[in-house]
Amino acid sequence: MTRQAWTVAAVLALTGGQAGAQGVIKIGEINSYKAMPAFLEPYKKGMELAVEQINAGGGIAGKKLELVTRDDNGNPGDAVRAAEELYAREKIDVLTGSFLSHVGLALTDYAQQKKRFFLASETLTDKVVWAQGNRYTYRLRGSTYMQVAMLVPEAAKLKKKRWAIVYPNYEYGQSAVATFKKLLKEAQPDVEFVAEQAPALGKIDAGSVVQALADAKPDAIFNVLFSADLGKFVREGNTRGLFKDREVVGLLTGEPEYLEPLKKEAPLGWIVTGYPWYAIKTPEHQAFIKAYQDKYKEHPRLGTIVGYGAIKSLEAGLRKTGGSADTEKLIAAFKGLQVDIPFGRITYRPEDNQSTMGAYVGKTAYDERLQHGVMVDFHYADGKDYQPSNEAVRQLRPAGR
Repeated sequence: MTRQAWTVAAVLALTGGQAGAQGVIKIGEINSYKAMPAFLEPYKKGMELAVEQINAGGGIAGKKLELVTRDDNGNPGDAVRAAEELYAREKIDVLTGSFLSHVGLALTDYAQQKKRFFLASETLTDKVVWAQGNRYTYRLRGSTYMQVAMLVPEAAKLKKKRWAIVYPNYEYGQSAVATFKKLLKEAQPDVEFVAEQAPALGKIDAGSVVQALADAKPDAIFNVLFSADLGKFVREGNTRGLFKDREVVGLLTGEPEYLEPLKKEAPLGWIVTGYPWYAIKTPEHQAFIKAYQDKYKEHPRLGTIVGYGAIKSLEAGLRKTGGSADTEKLIAAFKGLQVDIPFGRITYRPEDNQSTMGAYVGKTAYDERLQHGVMVDFHYADGKDYQPSNEAVRQLRPAGR
C-alpha cells in the first residue's frame, strides 16, 4: 500500500467515513428530552418503531437507517452545538427534531446558515415556515395557526362575548393568542377579551392565575397551557370553581400526554385538539397501534405519531432521491411530497414547506373504564383545510425563502 493510500485508509478508519458509504443513512435528531419527557419519550419510541419497520423491509436503496439523538436541554445554543457535533463527529446525513418553539427557530436558522436540510418535527411556531422560514426547513406537525384555526369555528358557535385567555409566555403561546384573537374577531366581531394571564413556561402560580381570571368574570376561556402547567391550572381551577358554568376552549388539552395524568380531575366538556387513540378505527391507525402495542406494551401518545411521522417523511423523501441525502435533492423531493402516516396521507405543500398533518377536535370527558380523561364527539380536522391561502403565505414568508 502506498503512503497516500494508507493515509486515506487510516482517516476513514478513524472517522468512520461517510455514513452513506457504509450502507447506512444516519438520521440526527435533537430534542428537549429532559425538559418535556411526557411528549418526547413516546415520540422517540415512535421514531424507533418506524426505523425498525423500514430496516426490516430492506431499508432505503439498500441502506439501513440509523437514528442518533441528542438532548438540547431546552436551550437554543445547546441545540445548535448538538447539530454541529452530530455532523462533525457522528457524520449524520440528515437532521430532524425540535419541540420548543425557540429551539426550533434556532435550528431553522442553523439550517439556513449551513445550507443543510432540516425537518422540524414537532415545534409549532408559525415563524418556522413563515417569518423565519427558509428553503432548507420543512415542518411536519400542523402549525399553531392551523390548530387554532381548527378551534375557532367551535369557539364562535358558543356565541360568548367576554373571553379570558391564559397562555405560556413564549413564542408558541404568544402566537396562539394572536391568531385566536384575530380569527375569532373575524368570525364574531362583537367579542371582547377581558383578561390575559401569561405565566412563564413551567413556572405558573396557578392560584393567582385562576383568581385573576375569575375576577374578570369572563363568559369563556381560551387555554393554551400544556404539560405540568396545565395540570396545576386545572386542579386549581376545579378547586376554585373557575370552570363552573363557563365554556373553555383548550389548545393541545386533548393530547393524552397532558390529559391522562389528570385522571379523575380531567376537565369536562372543554373543546380541545388532541389524539383519541382509543377510538380511531381507520385501517392505517389500527395497523399502527397494533405494531406499537406489540413492541412497547403500552398505548401511543400524540408524540408517538409525530416521531413516527417524522421518520416516515424522511423515508418518503429519501426514496424519492434514490437514497441520496444531498441537500438540494431532498429539498426538491419534499416539494409536494406525499406521506402516509397513521392519521392518513399528508402533503408537504410547496408554498411554505408545511405539511397538511391535521388534528382531532372534540370535547373532554372522563372514562370510567380507562380511568382518565378522553375525547368524545370528535372529528379529524384535515390540516389542508386550515392553512392560509397561497397569497397570504407569500406576504408572510420572506421573498426567495
